[in-house]
Amino acid sequence: MPILSWGKTYRLPHFYQDASAAIIVTIMLIPQSLAYALLAGLPPEIGLYASIMPLVAYMIFGTSNALAVGPVAVISLMTAAAIGKLTQSGQVDYISAAVMLALLSGVMLLLLGIFRLGFLANFLSHPVISGFIIAAGLLIATSQLGHIFGISASGQTLPALLVSLFDGRDDVNSTAFMIGCVALIFLIWVRIGMKPLLQACGLSSSLAGNISRAGPLLAVFVSIMVVQYFALGDSVAIVGTIPQGLPSFTWPDLSLDMIEVLWLPALFISIIGFVESVSVGQTLAARKNERIDSNQELIGLGAANIAASFSGGYPVTGGFARSVVNYDAGAATPAAGGVTAIGIGVATLIFTPYLYFLPKAVLAATIIIAVLSLIDVSVLKNSWRYSKSDFFAIFGTIIVTLFMGVELGVSFGVSASIALYLYQTSQPHIAEIGLVPETQHFRNILRHNVITSPIILSLRIDENIYFANAEFIEKLIQDRLEKSPNIRHVVLNCTSISLIDASALEVLESLNSFLKARSIGLHFSELKGPVEDRLLKAKFLEHLNGQVFLHHFEAVSELDPKTYINQKALAEADQSAHDGSHI
Repeated sequence: MPILSWGKTYRLPHFYQDASAAIIVTIMLIPQSLAYALLAGLPPEIGLYASIMPLVAYMIFGTSNALAVGPVAVISLMTAAAIGKLTQSGQVDYISAAVMLALLSGVMLLLLGIFRLGFLANFLSHPVISGFIIAAGLLIATSQLGHIFGISASGQTLPALLVSLFDGRDDVNSTAFMIGCVALIFLIWVRIGMKPLLQACGLSSSLAGNISRAGPLLAVFVSIMVVQYFALGDSVAIVGTIPQGLPSFTWPDLSLDMIEVLWLPALFISIIGFVESVSVGQTLAARKNERIDSNQELIGLGAANIAASFSGGYPVTGGFARSVVNYDAGAATPAAGGVTAIGIGVATLIFTPYLYFLPKAVLAATIIIAVLSLIDVSVLKNSWRYSKSDFFAIFGTIIVTLFMGVELGVSFGVSASIALYLYQTSQPHIAEIGLVPETQHFRNILRHNVITSPIILSLRIDENIYFANAEFIEKLIQDRLEKSPNIRHVVLNCTSISLIDASALEVLESLNSFLKARSIGLHFSELKGPVEDRLLKAKFLEHLNGQVFLHHFEAVSELDPKTYINQKALAEADQSAHDGSHI
């Protein structure tokens, strides 16, 4: 419980910083919570409920001083996709399924944290995550166009959403469309022009920024006044009655049938939520030379989701925009989240009746503007320049998510990440190396002017040797020997090898026998201690048709002194001169 650590040094100045940050985040979180609940297909009050107890739980168990936990756009979309099909038959209540999804996600995260399995999230590469988030952002924005046009839009894929919007073209509500467009224009201006205008009026940069962050709340307030004053409640879709009061204790429906259907979506939500949350937390912690514990973060997020399930909420995670605002506003400790929870609690107690006339078009506009920051196409351009394989993995994830749905998109992203790793490591970079003149350093013969021996094949394998690449390495060595029949020694430089698994050991034994039959020695240089220990335990080194050398220079000098003896003397003379210059 990290709170027991930072709580000992918590002082009044810390509270002032946390409270000021919490006020700003609360103002920002109220419209977002309502909007994201709408996105998840839930009543708006569920978004508020998911912004109270989860924040308290994370305050107790989380490690990031700036991370702001609550409903986020991508997780809301995944929630809607997960429980939409389940509730179509009418056998399961939608809210009960959302609560159960939060519980399953929380338990999974908690178990991963307890068993310190945070490293598993590394198997989902950040470029692929970026591709999924781009696609999710496009789906989210498209799904909200129905509220902007005042028509019903349904579907879990981009084609289905577009067809739904096209079919409803004759039923467009001009009033809702006008309200939605004005809200969109206003919110875009808030992001781009409000802060410079306030600064031009003489306000400081920080104050102008804090006021501009209240823009969505201002849009909510003005739209409510307009709808109520002009009696537009019957003309446009509005939020309607929101229950007043704090969430009551909820016991999730522990149905085995529901668990069987929801465990896989819950796992995906856990992975995506954890990766997004930790990425934000690490980025903000680095700005203050702080660190977060990824395994403890799993426990913190798990506790937050379990708290959401027992308070009538749905899955939550750390949000990027809110966390940045929390950081910029000066949050000093995780207690800022607890103070924010108090602010949201006060809102549910006092202000929910005043949200009755809030147009859903304004909430849709809030969501659209929020997810625009998720659609960063530069990741495609950068990956194309740097790695074509990464580009196709990202592009594939985007296409699958858009055209086949969120769950298949996540599945493809996970598969693509693992497949990309296996592909890249199955054909590792293997450099034939030679001696840099008058030194003891070895470099790639294709990149440098180096000295090589006609009877030694020196190879540096720049990857661990395991089941996926062992035969590739064996075949490469055999092909190279066919081209140079005079070679009498193969020396493997092992500076980059930290693992040789059982499958690779069998291939090495086969290679050793192959070379022994041709009177060619197999040697290793610069073996790492743990790797050598395992080879000794397997008794491989007892049957090795060669030697193990401490240094590569030692290996080639002993195996072919005729080629390297003069270079050895020059290198030793150069080293002596270098040492003498430091005396």
